[in-house]
Amino acid sequence: MNVILTSCGLETKRIEQAFTGMLQKSPSEIRVMFIPTAANSPDAIDVLPKCVKDLTKCGIPRENIFVYDLYDAIEGRLIDTYDVIYLCGGSSSYLLRRINESKFRNQLLEFITAGGIVIGVSAGSVIFANNLSNNLGLLQCGLDVHCKDEVCEKAGRYDKNRQERIKLGNTQAISFEQDSIIVFE
Repeated sequence: MNVILTSCGLETKRIEQAFTGMLQKSPSEIRVMFIPTAANSPDAIDVLPKCVKDLTKCGIPRENIFVYDLYDAIEGRLIDTYDVIYLCGGSSSYLLRRINESKFRNQLLEFITAGGIVIGVSAGSVIFANNLSNNLGLLQCGLDVHCKDEVCEKAGRYDKNRQERIKLGNTQAISFEQDSIIVFE
């Protein structure tokens, strides 16, 4: 599964390398669906340029990053048009509600199943965890983001059915491998 859940995006070289290692073609050819919907507060909006920069510093041209606000329905399979979906931070409950109301949920989960790459940032990560009802169900446990170093989850491999909450620091990420959750820095 080509999903990376983070607190702060491609914050470290290791997280950036995990992302670029998933790419099946040159970064200059990658098409990204950029979803800023969760950014519904001034602080979250201020972070959006950093999120775009996460992608461009990997070699993805700005003109290949397409903003989608979850208001207009998209016809067809996402995997036929996009290689990456980048879900920004902000309000996780608002983002999840918009995903479910707009019928984007099934398209997003189909995109993941078809091998599409998803990057979750903060709220864009929490929507995949058991924090909220009707979540996207990749994590059976809860997920806390932006945790202080002294309480962060230790890097390592964990059972995918883990029930204990994961506390993710700003320089950590989660990826998935068969029956495991991988926490790395």
